Amino acid sequence: MIGRLRGVLVTRREERVCLDVGGVGYELAMTPRDLASLPGVGEEIVIHVHTHVREDEISLYGFAAEADRDLYRILLTANGVGPKLAMALLASLSAEEIIRAITGGDPDALTLAPGVGKRGAQKIVLELAPKLAGQDVEIGGAGGLTPVRQALEGLGYSTAEINSVIGELDPDDPVEDQIKSALQSLGGR
Repeated sequence: MIGRLRGVLVTRREERVCLDVGGVGYELAMTPRDLASLPGVGEEIVIHVHTHVREDEISLYGFAAEADRDLYRILLTANGVGPKLAMALLASLSAEEIIRAITGGDPDALTLAPGVGKRGAQKIVLELAPKLAGQDVEIGGAGGLTPVRQALEGLGYSTAEINSVIGELDPDDPVEDQIKSALQSLGGR
Protein backbone atom coordinates (compact mmCIF):
# COMPACT_ATOMS: atom_id res chain seq x y z
CA MET A 1 0.00 0.00 0.00
CA ILE A 2 1.21 3.51 -0.78
CA GLY A 3 1.06 5.70 2.35
CA ARG A 4 2.99 8.82 1.36
CA LEU A 5 4.47 10.32 -1.79
CA ARG A 6 7.13 12.99 -2.20
CA GLY A 7 7.51 14.40 -5.67
CA VAL A 8 7.02 17.27 -8.07
CA LEU A 9 3.51 18.57 -8.72
CA VAL A 10 2.94 18.10 -12.46
CA THR A 11 -0.73 19.02 -12.92
CA ARG A 12 -3.59 20.24 -10.81
CA ARG A 13 -7.18 19.73 -11.97
CA GLU A 14 -10.56 20.25 -10.32
CA GLU A 15 -10.33 17.32 -7.89
CA ARG A 16 -7.07 15.65 -8.91
CA VAL A 17 -3.35 16.18 -9.02
CA CYS A 18 -0.56 14.36 -10.80
CA LEU A 19 2.64 13.93 -8.82
CA ASP A 20 5.91 12.91 -10.51
CA VAL A 21 7.85 10.59 -8.22
CA GLY A 22 11.05 9.28 -9.78
CA GLY A 23 9.68 9.58 -13.31
CA VAL A 24 6.34 7.90 -12.51
CA GLY A 25 3.21 10.06 -12.50
CA TYR A 26 0.78 9.24 -9.70
CA GLU A 27 -2.73 10.63 -10.06
CA LEU A 28 -4.45 11.34 -6.75
CA ALA A 29 -7.97 12.47 -5.91
CA MET A 30 -7.99 15.33 -3.38
CA THR A 31 -10.51 17.62 -1.73
CA PRO A 32 -10.73 21.22 -2.97
CA ARG A 33 -9.48 22.37 0.46
CA ASP A 34 -6.31 20.28 0.15
CA LEU A 35 -5.83 21.32 -3.48
CA ALA A 36 -5.95 24.99 -2.45
CA SER A 37 -3.22 24.40 0.13
CA LEU A 38 -0.75 23.05 -2.44
CA PRO A 39 2.06 25.15 -3.92
CA GLY A 40 2.32 25.81 -7.65
CA VAL A 41 3.04 23.33 -10.43
CA GLY A 42 6.71 22.38 -10.54
CA GLU A 43 7.15 22.52 -6.75
CA GLU A 44 8.16 19.52 -4.65
CA ILE A 45 5.45 18.39 -2.22
CA VAL A 46 4.61 15.58 0.18
CA ILE A 47 1.14 14.06 0.06
CA HIS A 48 -0.24 11.51 2.51
CA VAL A 49 -2.00 8.77 0.58
CA HIS A 50 -4.73 6.21 1.05
CA THR A 51 -4.60 3.40 -1.51
CA HIS A 52 -7.98 1.92 -2.34
CA VAL A 53 -7.91 -1.40 -4.19
CA ARG A 54 -10.95 -2.82 -5.93
CA GLU A 55 -11.30 -5.76 -8.23
CA ASP A 56 -11.09 -3.57 -11.33
CA GLU A 57 -9.26 -0.47 -10.13
CA ILE A 58 -6.58 0.95 -7.85
CA SER A 59 -7.31 4.50 -6.68
CA LEU A 60 -5.12 6.90 -4.75
CA TYR A 61 -6.61 9.53 -2.43
CA GLY A 62 -4.29 12.32 -1.31
CA PHE A 63 -4.30 14.49 1.80
CA ALA A 64 -2.18 17.47 2.80
CA ALA A 65 -2.27 16.37 6.47
CA GLU A 66 -1.67 12.90 7.83
CA ALA A 67 -4.44 13.46 10.39
CA ASP A 68 -6.99 13.98 7.59
CA ARG A 69 -5.91 10.74 5.96
CA ASP A 70 -6.28 8.91 9.27
CA LEU A 71 -9.80 10.32 9.74
CA TYR A 72 -10.62 9.33 6.14
CA ARG A 73 -9.63 5.75 6.94
CA ILE A 74 -11.85 5.74 10.03
CA LEU A 75 -14.78 7.09 7.98
CA LEU A 76 -14.34 4.19 5.55
CA THR A 77 -14.98 1.70 8.36
CA ALA A 78 -18.62 2.83 8.67
CA ASN A 79 -21.14 0.73 6.75
CA GLY A 80 -22.25 2.48 3.59
CA VAL A 81 -19.30 4.90 3.50
CA GLY A 82 -17.09 4.39 0.49
CA PRO A 83 -14.10 6.37 -0.75
CA LYS A 84 -16.15 9.01 -2.60
CA LEU A 85 -18.56 9.63 0.27
CA ALA A 86 -15.68 9.91 2.75
CA MET A 87 -14.03 12.46 0.42
CA ALA A 88 -17.34 14.36 0.16
CA LEU A 89 -17.46 14.59 3.95
CA LEU A 90 -13.89 15.91 4.14
CA ALA A 91 -14.58 18.34 1.29
CA SER A 92 -17.67 19.76 3.02
CA LEU A 93 -16.51 19.81 6.64
CA SER A 94 -13.15 20.17 8.34
CA ALA A 95 -11.77 17.15 10.18
CA GLU A 96 -12.48 18.91 13.47
CA GLU A 97 -16.12 19.55 12.47
CA ILE A 98 -16.59 15.91 11.47
CA ILE A 99 -15.10 14.65 14.72
CA ARG A 100 -17.17 17.07 16.81
CA ALA A 101 -20.34 16.04 14.95
CA ILE A 102 -19.67 12.35 15.50
CA THR A 103 -18.47 12.50 19.10
CA GLY A 104 -21.10 15.11 19.99
CA GLY A 105 -23.93 13.03 18.50
CA ASP A 106 -24.88 15.65 15.87
CA PRO A 107 -25.76 13.78 12.67
CA ASP A 108 -27.40 16.87 11.15
CA ALA A 109 -23.97 18.47 10.73
CA LEU A 110 -22.87 15.56 8.53
CA THR A 111 -25.83 16.04 6.18
CA LEU A 112 -24.09 19.14 4.79
CA ALA A 113 -21.99 16.77 2.67
CA PRO A 114 -23.53 15.78 -0.67
CA GLY A 115 -24.74 12.19 -0.61
CA VAL A 116 -25.19 12.04 3.17
CA GLY A 117 -28.83 11.82 4.20
CA LYS A 118 -30.26 11.99 7.69
CA ARG A 119 -30.41 8.21 8.11
CA GLY A 120 -26.89 7.71 6.76
CA ALA A 121 -25.55 10.44 9.04
CA GLN A 122 -27.21 8.82 12.07
CA LYS A 123 -25.63 5.51 11.11
CA ILE A 124 -22.18 7.11 10.79
CA VAL A 125 -22.49 8.76 14.20
CA LEU A 126 -23.71 5.55 15.82
CA GLU A 127 -20.93 3.41 14.33
CA LEU A 128 -18.00 5.80 14.62
CA ALA A 129 -18.60 7.56 17.95
CA PRO A 130 -16.98 4.70 19.93
CA LYS A 131 -14.00 4.61 17.53
CA LEU A 132 -13.43 8.35 17.77
CA ALA A 133 -13.97 8.65 21.53
CA GLY A 134 -10.63 9.67 22.98
CA GLN A 135 -9.15 10.37 19.56
CA ASP A 136 -10.92 13.64 18.77
CA VAL A 137 -7.84 15.71 19.52
CA GLU A 138 -5.16 13.44 18.14
CA ILE A 139 -6.83 12.96 14.77
CA GLY A 140 -8.57 16.28 14.42
CA GLY A 141 -5.52 18.31 15.22
CA ALA A 142 -7.28 20.88 17.39
CA GLY A 143 -3.96 22.13 18.64
CA GLY A 144 -5.15 23.91 21.76
CA LEU A 145 -6.90 20.86 23.20
CA THR A 146 -4.00 18.39 23.31
CA PRO A 147 -2.31 20.05 26.32
CA VAL A 148 -5.70 20.21 28.06
CA ARG A 149 -6.22 16.48 27.57
CA GLN A 150 -2.70 15.76 28.82
CA ALA A 151 -3.20 17.94 31.89
CA LEU A 152 -6.50 16.25 32.77
CA GLU A 153 -5.00 12.80 32.24
CA GLY A 154 -2.10 13.82 34.50
CA LEU A 155 -4.62 14.75 37.19
CA GLY A 156 -6.09 11.25 37.01
CA TYR A 157 -9.29 11.84 35.04
CA SER A 158 -10.48 8.97 32.86
CA THR A 159 -10.81 9.22 29.08
CA ALA A 160 -14.60 9.12 29.42
CA GLU A 161 -14.57 12.02 31.90
CA ILE A 162 -12.24 14.03 29.68
CA ASN A 163 -14.33 13.35 26.57
CA SER A 164 -17.46 14.50 28.40
CA VAL A 165 -16.03 18.02 28.82
CA ILE A 166 -13.52 18.46 26.01
CA GLY A 167 -16.20 19.18 23.39
CA GLU A 168 -17.52 22.07 25.49
CA LEU A 169 -14.17 23.89 25.43
CA ASP A 170 -13.26 26.62 22.98
CA PRO A 171 -9.95 25.67 21.29
CA ASP A 172 -9.26 29.38 20.70
CA ASP A 173 -9.15 30.12 24.45
CA PRO A 174 -5.75 30.08 26.18
CA VAL A 175 -4.80 26.61 27.44
CA GLU A 176 -4.94 27.75 31.08
CA ASP A 177 -8.54 28.95 30.65
CA GLN A 178 -9.51 25.70 28.95
CA ILE A 179 -8.07 23.67 31.83
CA LYS A 180 -9.89 25.83 34.40
CA SER A 181 -13.18 25.43 32.52
CA ALA A 182 -12.70 21.67 32.24
CA LEU A 183 -11.89 21.35 35.94
CA GLN A 184 -14.96 23.42 36.86
CA SER A 185 -17.16 21.19 34.70
CA LEU A 186 -15.63 18.01 36.09
CA GLY A 187 -15.86 19.29 39.68
CA GLY A 188 -19.57 19.92 39.32
CA ARG A 189 -20.36 16.31 38.43
